[in-house]
Amino acid sequence: MESALLLSELNDFVFCPRSIYFHHIYGEYDTSLYHTTDQVRGNIAHAIIDERKYSSRKTVLQGMSIYSESFGIMGKIDLYDSKTGILTERKRKIHKVYDGYCWQLYGQYYCLTEMWYVVTKARLHSLVDNKNYDIPLPNYQDEKKFRAMLDRFRRYRLDGNFIPCKKKCERCIYHGLCDKSEI
Repeated sequence: MESALLLSELNDFVFCPRSIYFHHIYGEYDTSLYHTTDQVRGNIAHAIIDERKYSSRKTVLQGMSIYSESFGIMGKIDLYDSKTGILTERKRKIHKVYDGYCWQLYGQYYCLTEMWYVVTKARLHSLVDNKNYDIPLPNYQDEKKFRAMLDRFRRYRLDGNFIPCKKKCERCIYHGLCDKSEI
């Protein structure tokens, strides 16, 4: 089997598949050289999960590594409460619920259920304004779409057809390096 896709890259792929290429090139460099203020703030907000300091309750799993062989995906969850079955993906500030956020949650859901955890509810949590956004658990149609998106991700080639989006290019930290940027 080919290498597993990273759950953290699903949102990036939906935002711009080319950004993943640049992320891998610059991933070993000091992020202060290219991260924007928003990314720095997001990393700071996420540190409590990475350090597993969000909760001391034994039923709250935080920053746990997960994997799905059937989907070929892997990553980490933010929070899963084994008592309630609630899976939570935290974002610093949610202005809009993007498809990429939902794909990340779906990936986490599929990994957890394949690992025999029971997920009863999935949600996004916006840290800045302390709002939760319930995301319906995936159904059969959602699973088909999810698999199709993973297939597009696996087949994507940097030199293939690409139509840039000016709004996305304006928000991309790699726009100065990308030969397809609309800026």
